[in-house]
Amino acid sequence: MQVLILNSGSSSLKFQLFSMPEETILCSGIIERIGSNDAIFKYKTDKNTVETESPILNHKAGLKLVAKHLLDDAIGVIKSPEDIAIVGHRVVHGGVYFSDTTEITEDVKDKIKELSSLAPLHNPANLEGILVAESIFPTAKQVAVFDTAFHQSIPEVAYKYAIPNEFLTEHHIRLYGFHGTSHKYVSEKAIEFLGKKESKIITVHLGNGCSVTAVKDGKSIDHSLGFSPVSGLIMGTRSGDVDPAIIFYLKDKLGYNLKDINTLLNKKSGMLGLTGYSDLRDIESMAAKGNKDCILALQMNAYRIRKYIGSYAAILNGLDAIVFTAGIGENSKYMRGLICEDLEFLGINLDTEKNNSDIRVIRTINKEDSKTKILVIPTNEELEIAKQAVNLIKN
Repeated sequence: MQVLILNSGSSSLKFQLFSMPEETILCSGIIERIGSNDAIFKYKTDKNTVETESPILNHKAGLKLVAKHLLDDAIGVIKSPEDIAIVGHRVVHGGVYFSDTTEITEDVKDKIKELSSLAPLHNPANLEGILVAESIFPTAKQVAVFDTAFHQSIPEVAYKYAIPNEFLTEHHIRLYGFHGTSHKYVSEKAIEFLGKKESKIITVHLGNGCSVTAVKDGKSIDHSLGFSPVSGLIMGTRSGDVDPAIIFYLKDKLGYNLKDINTLLNKKSGMLGLTGYSDLRDIESMAAKGNKDCILALQMNAYRIRKYIGSYAAILNGLDAIVFTAGIGENSKYMRGLICEDLEFLGINLDTEKNNSDIRVIRTINKEDSKTKILVIPTNEELEIAKQAVNLIKN
C-alpha cells in the first residue's frame, strides 16, 4: 500500500511517500519559505535528488510541484495517480469536533474551514492541500490527523481559561494544543529510549512554529499553545504570549482594526517583528555578524523557552528528560546551548561537545553527571500520520 503524507506548516510543506506497512520511504522532500520568491524545493528518492530555488507563492503551487515530481517519467516514483491508496494530511486545528484520526468527507472539510479563524496560518493551507490532493489523486482515501488530538488528555485545571464558564460550555473556548503529532512521536521515542513508562518529560518542538509540552507517563498534561497556535513561545512570525490589553490599546489608541491585529500577531510578529527575518538560520547568521536586534531576539527566544521548562518541571513535580525536536530543535546547536544555560537547578547540564555533533539520530547531549537527560530526537510526523491513517482505513 502506497501512502502519501502531506504536512503543511505555516510557510513549509513536508511530504513523504511510504510503502506500508513496511514503513519504507519511497521519496521525501520539503518546500521551505513558501510565499517568497526564493522558496526552496527539495525532492529525494534512493536514486535521485533535486533541489531548486524559485518563487512558490502559496501551498497550492507547492503541492502541484510535488505531484509533478512524483509522476515524472525520469525521477518519479509512481506511474499513475491511482498508485496512491491513501493521502494522509496533517491538520492543525480540530476544535471540539475531532479527537481522533478521521476520513475526510465534505462535512470534515467544512469543519476544517470553520476552524480556520483559530489557525489562520495553517488550517487554510491544510484544507488547500486536501482539495488539491483530491483532484490529483481522486481514487485515494483522504485522511486527516489532527494536531490537537494528542492534547485531549490535558486536564480541565490546565485547559480551562479563567473567564466566565459559559465561554467553555457554550462556545468551547479552551486550550486545545498543537504540534500534537510531533510531541506524541518524540515523547514515545524518549520513553522507549529511557526505558521507563512512568516518566516526566518536557518535549520542545522548535520550528517556524514552536511549542512545549509537559508529558507525564506518555500523556500530554499541559502545553504552551492554547485556543489557537499564537500563544506561548516566540515563533517565526507569531508573537507568542502577550498581555491581552495590548490588543485593546492597538484598537482604541492606535487605530488598528481587529483584522489588522490578527495579521500583526500571526504574520508580522515573533522573530520577524524583532529582526526583520523569520528564518532562524538568517537570524543566527546576522547575530554572528553583530546585529544587536538578532542577538537580543535569540536571547528572548531562549529566555521564554526556559520559563516554560521551569514551570512544566514544577507541574510534573520532577523531570527525567527534555527533548529537542523539529527543524530548529534538531539542527540549531546555538539555540539548544542558549536554552540550557542556567538550568543546573533542574539537573540540566549540557555537554558542549555532544551538542555540537550533527549526527541525525536519537542522542543525548547532556554531561554524564546530568540528573536530567537532554535528548535530541528527530521528529517524524509523516511516519506517525501514515501509521494512524493506515490503521484507520484497515479498521
